[in-house]
Amino acid sequence: YYILQKKLTAMYSLPYQITYYTAISTLLLIALYYNLSGYGYRADIGWVIASISPLLWAGVGIGIAISVSVIGAAWGIFLTGSSILGGGVKAPRIRTRNLISIIFCEAVAIYGIIMAIVLSNKIQHYDQTKAAVDDAYFRTQLFAGFAIFGAGLTVGFTNLACGICVGQVGSGAALADAQNGALFVRILIIEIFGSAIGLFGVIISIIQSSGAQMTP
Repeated sequence: YYILQKKLTAMYSLPYQITYYTAISTLLLIALYYNLSGYGYRADIGWVIASISPLLWAGVGIGIAISVSVIGAAWGIFLTGSSILGGGVKAPRIRTRNLISIIFCEAVAIYGIIMAIVLSNKIQHYDQTKAAVDDAYFRTQLFAGFAIFGAGLTVGFTNLACGICVGQVGSGAALADAQNGALFVRILIIEIFGSAIGLFGVIISIIQSSGAQMTP
C-alpha cells in the first residue's frame, strides 16, 4: 500500500508542478513585459479600488471588526469550555474559578463591539455628485474609508488571534488545575498577557483611524 501511494503521489505531482510553474512563469513574463515596455499602467488595479464607494470600504471594515472578533471569542470559548467540562469530571472544583478564562475570551468580542461603535461614528453621508467635481472632498472621503477599513481589519484579526491564544491557554489552565491546583495562578498570568494582545489591536486601530472622519 505504501509503495502504491508513493507511486500515485509521484505520478500526480509532476503534472501539478508543471502547471503551477508554467502559470507562475507566464504571469512573471507578462508583468516584466508591461513594466519594461512602459505599459505598466495596464496592470494597474488602483482605479478599481478608487472607484468603490468609501462607504463600502468603511462598512466592510466595521463588519470585519465585529464579526471576526466574535469568531475569535467563540473559538476561544470552544477551546476553554470543552476542557473545563472534561476536566470537571475528574475535579469538579475547577468549574467555578476557571470561568475567568471564559470571561477573557468574551472580552475579545467586547473589544470588537467597542471598536465597531467607535468606527461607525466616523461615517457620514457620501455625496457622489460632489466627489465628482471636488477632488479634495473625494480624497478626504476615500482616505477615511480606507482608514476605517484598515482599522477594522486590524482589530478583527488581532482579536481572532487573541481569542485563539486565550482559549488555548485557558484550556491548558483548566487541565493543569484539574491535575494540580497550584498551577492555576501561574498559568493565569500567561493568560492575562495573551489577553493583552487584543488591547494592542484596539490601540493600533484607534491610531489608524484617528485622522479619518467623513465630512457631509
